[in-house]
Amino acid sequence: MATKTAMITIAGRPNVGKSTLTNYLVGEKIAIVSNKPQTTRNRICGIATKGDTQFVFVDTPGFHKPRTKLGDYMVNVTRNSIADVDLTVLVVEPIASIGPQEEGLIAQLQSNKCPAILAINKIDTVEKDTLLEVIAVYSQAADFDAIIPISAKTGDGVAQLLQQCEKYAIESPFLFPEDSTTDQPERQVMAEIIREKLLWCLDREIPHGTAVEITKFSERDNGIIDIDATIYCEKASHKGIIIGKGGEMLKKISSMARTDCEKFMGTRVFLTTWVKYKDNWRDNDFLVRNFGYRE
Repeated sequence: MATKTAMITIAGRPNVGKSTLTNYLVGEKIAIVSNKPQTTRNRICGIATKGDTQFVFVDTPGFHKPRTKLGDYMVNVTRNSIADVDLTVLVVEPIASIGPQEEGLIAQLQSNKCPAILAINKIDTVEKDTLLEVIAVYSQAADFDAIIPISAKTGDGVAQLLQQCEKYAIESPFLFPEDSTTDQPERQVMAEIIREKLLWCLDREIPHGTAVEITKFSERDNGIIDIDATIYCEKASHKGIIIGKGGEMLKKISSMARTDCEKFMGTRVFLTTWVKYKDNWRDNDFLVRNFGYRE
């Protein structure tokens, strides 16, 4: 049987629903999500094999104006991910005006001459008349191959989006084993799960100033996995907030993370966490690279 593959980048502004869409397309949670912007930091591949076609969805950081070295890295990841793919899906809010982030991404797409589909997300939050206005505005702004209204939350329209994506698949051997869902090493997935819980449990700027390093990942003979993780924060005052009174906040974060780690690994996990302070690490080239943010 001849097989096909399609490399598809999912791009858009922060918090537009790119990771939620990636997870829905893959059918498994492989990208962390939160209600805070700039959740995704790395280029993450979600893999879905449907019959003779393998889709590789590249979830990217939200396109924004960077203020730190980490921000520069995230924006460069998005720019590079738009090049040399079969298709880009630009995900936008259902708002009848085009913001600077969307203008920048559209310019990038036109510069690269990359085929693009527009996915108008969160259609479950607006009326039909508003949606028609959004379609009209973006139709005038760029020549998209297709414009598809979706809700990554409910799945409405996602099947139609996948159907459109299949048109860009090219004859090729599968790039990954058929049962693969992501290209991320297990250690990285565990670190991202812990960082997701920091985003959910902590307020304001604190979770954005954290990084997670897995210092131990080992499997016992009985299948139980032992994980040691260090959470780094960029301000000394944040360390006590992350730990919490009597260690309660760190226990809550660790417990939530352990549950998701066990779901992903399919076995029991013993998770031990520590918190350390690294001053202003997001603006330090060496530390940014050391924590795994490399182009």
